[in-house]
Amino acid sequence: MKIGIVGSGLVGSTAAYAMLMRGVGREIVLVDLDRNRAKAEADDILHAAPFAHPIDVYAGEYADLAGSRVVIISAGVSQRPGESRLQLLQRNAQVFHSVIPSILEHAPQAILLVATNPVDIMTHLAARYAAQNGVSSNRVIGTGTTLDTARFRALLGRHIGVDPQHVHAYVIGEHGDSEVLNWSSVTIAGIPLGDFCQLQNLSICEEDHSSIEDQVRNAAYHIIEAKGATYYGIGSALSRIVEVILRDQRAILTVCTPIEEVVGTQNITISLPRLLGGEGVITTFHPMMDDREHKQLENSASLLREIILQLE
Repeated sequence: MKIGIVGSGLVGSTAAYAMLMRGVGREIVLVDLDRNRAKAEADDILHAAPFAHPIDVYAGEYADLAGSRVVIISAGVSQRPGESRLQLLQRNAQVFHSVIPSILEHAPQAILLVATNPVDIMTHLAARYAAQNGVSSNRVIGTGTTLDTARFRALLGRHIGVDPQHVHAYVIGEHGDSEVLNWSSVTIAGIPLGDFCQLQNLSICEEDHSSIEDQVRNAAYHIIEAKGATYYGIGSALSRIVEVILRDQRAILTVCTPIEEVVGTQNITISLPRLLGGEGVITTFHPMMDDREHKQLENSASLLREIILQLE
């Protein structure tokens, strides 16, 4: 099974490395404007194969994406000094206007997996350009809040002393400052969080909630400030999403994809728990929310819609 990656910077190359270490796929091709960078990253990752899994990793052109089941898109331009977020979005929109048709020309059956930030808006644009090439929106997916959800589960698991794999909790909404930690639906091994804490004589108060929310929302800021970029977490998230698609695992992940309406806002791309399989997004779920979370999601959706309208 073949996987394409367009954009072989830190995120794209780390995703390739994560897939090699997990044994996801059999063939990975890196495509980048900087062909030398793509070849160097591919060679470096390939040299790890004897220690992990027999996956072929190489650099190529768009034509080499032919036959890919999934194509990860991590291409994009960096923000210039003094440049507004909207200006950056407009320049990245131009990049995607070229990249999406180039991918689909050679890999028309591929599922597109967007990692470029701001991922909700870039996925919305990718779906628009893909639709012009006859691709339905369920085959255009963004990483959304998959990593935020992992952070939430990891931090909450640490707080209550439970393996995060048994913590069922979701972050929904925008992948950004307005994201919503959906405390209302948190369960530990099927037991509501409050009941679990009572059974274990644990305490989790509003201050704990605030601390965890702050760490989840601001994790990227702290990491970027200290080391310049985030890539291990998102690379692992991309690897997991690709694994679910290739193996048709029908897992529930908080990816983003276009939706006609959510909490009263029309035509946006936003993260919600979604059933994901071999053909892309199968079903979208609307989790239980209290009034506070519902209002937060309304705010998040409105912010995304406003940005889309500005771009249009």
